[in-house]
Amino acid sequence: MSNSTAAARSETRGAIELTAAMLLSGTIGVFVVEAGASPFNVVFYRCVFGALFLGLYCLIRGFFKNHGFTPKKLGLAALGGVFIVFNWAFLFESYDKTSISVATVVYHTQPFFVVLLGALLFKDRITAHKAGWLLVAFLGLVLVAGVTASDFSSGSTYLAGLGYALLAALFYGLSTIITKRVNGVKPHLVALVQVLLGIPLLLPFTRLGQSVHFGSGWIWLIGLGFIHTGVMYVLMYSSYQKLPTSKIAVLAFVYPAAAMVCDWAVYGHHVTWTQALGIPLIVAASLGINLGWSLRPRPAAAQTAPAAGVQPVAASGRRTTA
Repeated sequence: MSNSTAAARSETRGAIELTAAMLLSGTIGVFVVEAGASPFNVVFYRCVFGALFLGLYCLIRGFFKNHGFTPKKLGLAALGGVFIVFNWAFLFESYDKTSISVATVVYHTQPFFVVLLGALLFKDRITAHKAGWLLVAFLGLVLVAGVTASDFSSGSTYLAGLGYALLAALFYGLSTIITKRVNGVKPHLVALVQVLLGIPLLLPFTRLGQSVHFGSGWIWLIGLGFIHTGVMYVLMYSSYQKLPTSKIAVLAFVYPAAAMVCDWAVYGHHVTWTQALGIPLIVAASLGINLGWSLRPRPAAAQTAPAAGVQPVAASGRRTTA
């Protein structure tokens, strides 16, 4: 088997793995709602069952040997874990106050928080094209939010739900810029540290006395831990090693699409036409940020005659590298 064939097969396998992981992500909202527990209870038990799965997986794979952690890296992983577990709690709270569809789409403003936080905390430069995509994303967010006059009434929780989704996206962005500085450590180990930290961290907010009333909700909670924090993460991290950034950015949008389908199929929720107009704006802006697209068309290169002794290259449609 040639190297190119092996690479193509590896990329295909990575695409299948990431698609499967994103499809699983799309069902998280259903598991959270069907569990019937408070958001902090749900996240607490997600951490418990997720830690069991990831711990066993890392042990079987031998990841604890030569783990690569230093005190600084362990501290960064733990700090990222603080933000990731509260990000889950805020997102799950948003499901209840808006809908799975709206909360998930608003939550996908994460890439823009990463850009803004990078500029604020690390003085990263925001280029003109990034600023343009941020504006496009904001317009999309305004449309998706679908706020009406009734949402400002005292009995409405919709605005609070939107706020929780944005706060979840902000916390995810903070976790991202911190965790990506943990180099030389298996991401499965980083995830394990974070869910282990989540157990004592969330304990003060968790009502353990309600656990006896969960009933069938335990099935959904175990699923969140084993499937969405175990199997999903394994598939996702495996795919990242096989795929270019461009494909990862595109396939990531299987998640909100799957979430919207689940929300409609299970609960009959659907977005309005106005909200539907905002979704492609957020999608396009996220891809533009991740892939470095420019909002302005580039001027066509001037055609010049080839220099003496140089033969023109036939247009084969293939991209060459230096």
